[in-house]
Amino acid sequence: MVAAHQACAPEKDLQCELYQHMQACRVLEQRAYDLFMENLIKGTSHLALGQEAIAAGFGAAMRDDDYTFCTYRGHNHTLVRGVSMTAILGELMGRECGLLSGKGGSMHLMDVAKGVMGSYAIIGAHLPMAAGAAWSAQYRNSGQVAVCFFGDGTTNIGAFHEALNFAAIWDLPVIFVCENNLYMEYTPIGDVTAVENPAADRASAYGLERVVIDGNDADVVYAVANKAIERARAGEGPSLIEAQTYRHGGHSRADPGKYRPEEEVAAWKRRDPIKIYRARMLENGVNESDIIAIEAAQLARVDKAAEAAKNSGPPPLEIANTDVWADGSSTWRN
Repeated sequence: MVAAHQACAPEKDLQCELYQHMQACRVLEQRAYDLFMENLIKGTSHLALGQEAIAAGFGAAMRDDDYTFCTYRGHNHTLVRGVSMTAILGELMGRECGLLSGKGGSMHLMDVAKGVMGSYAIIGAHLPMAAGAAWSAQYRNSGQVAVCFFGDGTTNIGAFHEALNFAAIWDLPVIFVCENNLYMEYTPIGDVTAVENPAADRASAYGLERVVIDGNDADVVYAVANKAIERARAGEGPSLIEAQTYRHGGHSRADPGKYRPEEEVAAWKRRDPIKIYRARMLENGVNESDIIAIEAAQLARVDKAAEAAKNSGPPPLEIANTDVWADGSSTWRN
């Protein structure tokens, strides 16, 4: 059984890549929050501020043609696969420049060209889909791997167990990553789950290794992601990883998160993955000027993206019925 993993410090170039990913995720979601408060993002949005190390670690470990499946809290997972900030912010704002021309919104990001196979608002819906994509890769002998991210609440959904079972018996190249931020919306996961670790403690039921990691440590996430991906690519089957983390804010923009004890929130914010990694980079000899340059570059990037999204118009009416039916239109109805 594996209770935790330790990783040696990666080379400085990799450290800079991981930090760049985390900074990009942080400034993107902070800007999304600001745009929401300016009433430029309608409806709701689910931010992953505080959870950036998981997306960064896997983003750095994955191959360009691998598949990502994520939840409605999927902005970061989409960004690290190479999707532009303009396309993401434009989609959140319902603008024509958006990833789906403004028709999908915050909870439905997708870019097949980048291997981003969708964000899913239905809890657990994407786990069988990730298994299906992995089955396709296995059948085609393509060497591709599917990585599926989900929250702790998903572990009590039937699709979680069904997908794990088929992945295990068919040795599918899929990695299931539980982002355990301790709360399933407003309810502590521990209050409604019979085991302490909702994902890892169920791994043995499917013949899988128990893996629990510090999801706020980008080096640990990268090392474990790399190992699991290599294993899957070699035909050795699926992995189930429970990454322990914490969202800084509420479940969504409509949630102030007051149900969480103040001391708990404060303790986890002291474990901010970006602050931890910045300090480690300095300890490992990365020049502070290089770190500042990364931070400035990502801030400039999001400034440019936000302005481009603001200047983009709403999607034209004539695309209302496209991407709805299989042939791309509603003509079959006539």
